[in-house]
Amino acid sequence: MKKSVFAVCVLLAAGGLSAETIKMKTGELISGSILSQTEYTLNLATSYGNITLNQREIEQILPDKHRIILQGGSQLVGVILDLDEFNLKLQTDDGTVVNVDMPQIISIEVYDYDQGEKAQQQFVQQNIEQQQAAQAAQEAAQQTGSAPTVQAAGGLTFDSDINQVFGAQNATVVNGTVVTPAATVSQTAPRLLSDEEAFIKGVKTGEISQQDYAAAAKEELAAKKNTPQKQTPKISYKEKDFNKYFAVEAGAMPLDLKIGGVVKLGDIATLDLGDQTVDAGGTSAVISSKFMWRIKESNLWIGPMLAFANISNNDYSAILSPEQTLSASSSGNILTLGAAVNYYLNPASRFSFYLTANASYEMLTLNYRGNITTTSSSGTPQEIPFRDALTSNGFSGAVGAGVETWVDDVMLGLEARQVFAPRSGELKESASSNTVIQAKLSWKF
Repeated sequence: MKKSVFAVCVLLAAGGLSAETIKMKTGELISGSILSQTEYTLNLATSYGNITLNQREIEQILPDKHRIILQGGSQLVGVILDLDEFNLKLQTDDGTVVNVDMPQIISIEVYDYDQGEKAQQQFVQQNIEQQQAAQAAQEAAQQTGSAPTVQAAGGLTFDSDINQVFGAQNATVVNGTVVTPAATVSQTAPRLLSDEEAFIKGVKTGEISQQDYAAAAKEELAAKKNTPQKQTPKISYKEKDFNKYFAVEAGAMPLDLKIGGVVKLGDIATLDLGDQTVDAGGTSAVISSKFMWRIKESNLWIGPMLAFANISNNDYSAILSPEQTLSASSSGNILTLGAAVNYYLNPASRFSFYLTANASYEMLTLNYRGNITTTSSSGTPQEIPFRDALTSNGFSGAVGAGVETWVDDVMLGLEARQVFAPRSGELKESASSNTVIQAKLSWKF
């Protein structure tokens, strides 16, 4: 078996692979050996004679294809790239390069592009006749001195589909190597379709012709291409599907804190600032969270909220009198507990806008420390260190607006609020209104 297959391969390498099939733009397929070609013509030797083709009428030169019958009855069809005594390398129609061991091969057949010898013979004969007629017309024109007329090449139109369909199962290829199926040698011959298989493929039963099988295969492939692919359905969230809401927010709030009046300087003394104020504010980072429930099936959500803001470190100084100067630094925090409400204006939209408000109790603590420098009449400065804390507790409220959008199963959003919080004690001169802007991550469930 090895010797016979190898002999076939040698013949293919020596002669069969040198044959060419020319596909014309009109659909004709002509097989032969290329004798010579120029930019304008191609001379081809066929089994029925030599012809000259116009390069402008040629669509492409088709590569030789072969059918490889394997042990177990499976097959491969494609272009042979290389072969030796032990291995055959084949490129299939989809571009896959397959290595086949020679012991797996039973036979090798040459793919026939033509529909029949008579059709090709007729085309070649017509082409030769046309060339002879053109040559005769040219000779006559030379004798009469008139310009020769050119007759267009004609011929029988063959089937332009060059796919060969065989009644055998395609070979299984894993990582570019053929996997031989478990089957006996008696299964190598192509089998006829059963009545059930023929009914499924939509072809006639009994002796199924290659054309019928090819037509059925093409229809099946076209049906698969035209079948719309299943798309993953987009998740659509509806407001009525949820009744709980949790959000985590983070942002910034500029603070305008001013210390004024009588300030306690630790246990040492007090300092009366009079009409002066000391700026102890700054931009604070704010984090907060909300947990809400939806009121029945409305767009109104309500629940508790918790917020924490830090008061950044601030350094400041003031001239208390010609003899006294104040240098200090401060930092602190604000803790807020309360209830919040959200009202959604368009909950079904891609970007959902809402109005928000909250009422809460705010606890502010400001820690300050520093030195008071006193210059005596003798000119010697004296520093008095101090450390203490200020508190300002009271009710606050806020109103604002926000926007949210779904990203997978969570929501991303942005919220802006105006917070109203009157201060008390030494901080009563501070601004009673501040703006909070926060980014948020939220869930509805």
